[in-house]
Amino acid sequence: MKTMKFFAFVVAACMLLAGCSQSTPQQEGFSVGILQYMEHTSLDEIRTAVEEELQQKATELGKPISVEVKNAQGDPTNIGTIANQFVGDNKDLIIAIATPAAAGAAAVTEEIPIVFSAVTNPVEDLQIDSLEQPGGNITGTSDAIPVEKIINLSQEITPQANCYGILYCTSEPSSSGVVQQAKEALEQQGKTFVEAAVTNTSEVQQATEKLIEQCDAIFVPIDNTVATAMSVVADLAKDAKIPVYAAADSMVRDGALASAGVNYTNLGKKTAQMAVEILQGANPASMEVQVMEDVNVVVNEDTAKAIGVDVSQYLQ
Repeated sequence: MKTMKFFAFVVAACMLLAGCSQSTPQQEGFSVGILQYMEHTSLDEIRTAVEEELQQKATELGKPISVEVKNAQGDPTNIGTIANQFVGDNKDLIIAIATPAAAGAAAVTEEIPIVFSAVTNPVEDLQIDSLEQPGGNITGTSDAIPVEKIINLSQEITPQANCYGILYCTSEPSSSGVVQQAKEALEQQGKTFVEAAVTNTSEVQQATEKLIEQCDAIFVPIDNTVATAMSVVADLAKDAKIPVYAAADSMVRDGALASAGVNYTNLGKKTAQMAVEILQGANPASMEVQVMEDVNVVVNEDTAKAIGVDVSQYLQ
């Protein structure tokens, strides 16, 4: 009898120890791939905000979100390679920063959800159904801007400017619509304009020099190619005392005089928030594309001093 009791005690003890040795199962996490078109201030700002917001949300959810970042360096071939890699790795979601990256990701998968960021004209450039109901596996955030507000701002700061140079890249899909809006806004105000179209960053310096000879001010749309060389544009313009107005606040930090545009940190945060909603089960097909409404006036005080312009009323 004692032997039986001892055996029962040993069995119970083993079961208890086995139960204690089992670790509490951890919640399965998510895997996200970030495809960035190229490296420059605006897109870097978005990516940083996306990564930070994803990690914050992971903490709130109690689930890890692993993030893999790949930069295509502005090369279409790289975009396709990276997007296919993310598909092959079976990512739970792809975040695509800038129009070429979003288009490249959309071309290789109709299954993995895609959240884009900084796509100016998503209906036209990504062929989604509408901003309200994008359809398919893709949605995201747009950096569309009210161009007329930038032109109005330019006239407030430098009312003597009558001829504007418009500097953009012909291969940037996000630029064409903004350039057209700028032309219309300038025509409405009775201003003239000269276009300088480039095909790559190596042509930006020469194009800027030509505009400086012909114009009183320069306008730069949302354009990744020109943004990459923004410091070159800014330095040349400062030397010539020519104001540069840009479509992104990050370009102002790189030396442009002023902008009335989207805050790219906020854009990145919103992008990440939408991504997390999808990871939790939301359907991207019915998630409205978010167009940022918080248009901020941003000025570069150092540039203003260098070209002799008063921007004190816009300083916070």
